[in-house]
Amino acid sequence: MLDRHAALAVEPREPGQKWLGPLLAGAALVSAALLVGEGGDMGWVAGAFLFGAFLFGALSLLVSRNQDNVRAEQVESRAPTEEFALAAAALKLSTDAAAVTDVEGRLLLANPAFDKRFSDKNQPLGASIAPAHEGLRAAALRDGRARDKLAVANQQVDSEIMRVGSGREPLLLWRFPPADHPDRLAISAQRVAGETGDRLAAAGVLAALIDDRGRLVAANRPFAQRALPEKPPRSPSLGELLEQRDDGCLHLVHEGEGGRALRGVHVPLDPSIEGGAGTLLLFEASESGGAAASDNIQALIELLPLGLALVDRDGRFLTMNAAFRQAGGIGEERVSYPGDLVVKEDKGIVADTVRRHARGPAMSGDIAVRLTKNPKEPVALTVAGLRGIGDAAVLLLLKDNSEEAKLKRQIAQATKMQAVGQLAGGVAHDFNNILTAIIGHCDLMLMRHTPGDSDYGDIQQIKSNSNRAAGLTRQLLAFSRQQTLRPQVLQVADVVAEVSHLLKRLLGETVELKVKHGRDVGLVRADPGQLEQVIVNLAVNARDAMMEKGGGVLTIQTYKVRADQVADLGSEILPVADYSAFSISDTGSGIPPAVLGKIFEPFFTTKEVGKGTGLGLSTVYGIVKQSGGYIFADSKVGEGTSFVIYLPVHEVAEEDRVRANAKTKEEKEEELWGQGTILLVEDEPMVRTVAERALTRHGYSVLTATNGEEALEILETTEEEIALLVSDVVMPMMDGPTMGREARKERPGLPILFMSGYAEEQLRNSIDIDNVDFLPKPFSVQELAEAVRGVLAKKD
Repeated sequence: MLDRHAALAVEPREPGQKWLGPLLAGAALVSAALLVGEGGDMGWVAGAFLFGAFLFGALSLLVSRNQDNVRAEQVESRAPTEEFALAAAALKLSTDAAAVTDVEGRLLLANPAFDKRFSDKNQPLGASIAPAHEGLRAAALRDGRARDKLAVANQQVDSEIMRVGSGREPLLLWRFPPADHPDRLAISAQRVAGETGDRLAAAGVLAALIDDRGRLVAANRPFAQRALPEKPPRSPSLGELLEQRDDGCLHLVHEGEGGRALRGVHVPLDPSIEGGAGTLLLFEASESGGAAASDNIQALIELLPLGLALVDRDGRFLTMNAAFRQAGGIGEERVSYPGDLVVKEDKGIVADTVRRHARGPAMSGDIAVRLTKNPKEPVALTVAGLRGIGDAAVLLLLKDNSEEAKLKRQIAQATKMQAVGQLAGGVAHDFNNILTAIIGHCDLMLMRHTPGDSDYGDIQQIKSNSNRAAGLTRQLLAFSRQQTLRPQVLQVADVVAEVSHLLKRLLGETVELKVKHGRDVGLVRADPGQLEQVIVNLAVNARDAMMEKGGGVLTIQTYKVRADQVADLGSEILPVADYSAFSISDTGSGIPPAVLGKIFEPFFTTKEVGKGTGLGLSTVYGIVKQSGGYIFADSKVGEGTSFVIYLPVHEVAEEDRVRANAKTKEEKEEELWGQGTILLVEDEPMVRTVAERALTRHGYSVLTATNGEEALEILETTEEEIALLVSDVVMPMMDGPTMGREARKERPGLPILFMSGYAEEQLRNSIDIDNVDFLPKPFSVQELAEAVRGVLAKKD
């Protein structure tokens, strides 16, 4: 890997270029000084301008060496040159993670924020650009700037990339801004100045929110009336509003010498930061120096949403609010010590921490503990020392993070599902190339053999097994929602009727099949083959569940669901609209509640080893979601399971339906042979050979190319008229869409047929070319001929 602080050995420059960097830096300094001279809020503008100009000047020096065709070599043993030192110093000024790479993605420079955020094992950049980042890099080189999310260590990270310079060897500037977080100070300000502040005022408590510099941000009404003048000129500091006198209490400066004595409690926004931003709570002190009234303290902590408890110097609970009881799992029983809430192993550390904060200097800190109510989920217990509130010596903060833990598990599960889906899609893509070659060669061999030949049955068996393997790849793509669907406008009842004949044979004699159709069920737009697969997968699972009880009844019902009925359901997942729904219910053994939430996960199965792949329901889920529908499962142990699938109603005009049927009939009557020259571009030799032989057998003249650059050379040099460009999408060096755009510049009307193992819907989002057709892999010789003939017929 290229060392990020490596130097470039550079020849001397022209005198005019020698002072380019200092001039830019000097201009930036002068401009920043002028902005600072304006005073006020312009200081941060000057700083931002200085950093941008400084970084731009440094990178301009680097790129100018390449633009002047000066040879630059990596010399790890030499000291960094002034240009790299200047660029490295500029990068250090950025608080965001930033790095500089060459066009191939090799890391040249990185600032400390980059090293701090990304460890060596989880770096987004390295010796070469990662395949997942290739699209972002290509977009930046093409457009000058690009922005997207990158997958780094199973997390989605925001990233921005900018092309620096316009020479032969430009550089790439990568920036990774931090994730947006809610402004806790702004949220707390709204609460203190709003309803929460009014509740505190009703309890006789003065509340003020201060920032990390000690300046007032917000206050409730009593504090504003007693501590602030009518029109304060600016946000005063806490020292301007409060003073501590000889009695050891706090007094409001605005009330003068006759002001009442107050006691204060500082509740930090971030308990890990001592003396930072937080809420200052003030209440009147009694003559003895204790709290004015214990009931006021109890009323105060009951109002706060955090779990709060007060502990005396002996480590005993004085009081706690309802939120603390809920978070700690405390019922009606009496709890004397904080250690009673945690498991046996954590009792010692809790007792020692409480004792240290009770007798030592006022400070705060967090410790990780495991509560007895849920020992598997560690929680953070904040311990803060208190002074001047009667017998209270320690403040405990405990938050009920069960929902947060649930969300973390859901995010982890979603991340795992996404990672497995990406892996499945990549495996299926590579496997589809192999299956295309096997199926294509089988078709070519069958053209030379008749059903009576001795080899005919073996070839058919090979093709049949290949088609079964293709079905497995479709399952993988369906789970990852990357399959190519061929949607049609159809009736759900027609699909159920078509597949019911097959189901009767699959279910066996011990399972009774009942089919019920509703009236006025709307049309849907879906792939009929994939919809049949959904029904078959659910029916087979239902049969296996009913076989445990010796048989049962499987009921398939289609019905219409109006928008008002969806609204009555009150589902947060199902949008309010008209749906065509069908349910598949069985009388089997049912699914336990602990398992019901995992049934759609890939490779999860409750069947015995060898009797299930764990892809059946995940495939169903992928097909339904990719079709724009929703699926819900309901089950009771011992009574059975019901799956309900909602597909949105598709409105289509009658004349469009007649025209589509007529077009389909005409296409069936067309011959598959043709004439003309076809340019075939495919990097996989086995697929290229099959496609070339198939097209030649159907009368076409075929020119082949192994990549995009070679195809463009053929287009420039050949004098033949190219009738059609057939190209793979993902290829090394130059991909299919880039090659297609370049080809259209010289031949605007050139028809293009893309073929790929990835999903058409997924690829069309990245192919910004009009009037292109798509052929999914794996395909047979006949399917290739039909696709080519269809494109040429559309052109004619």
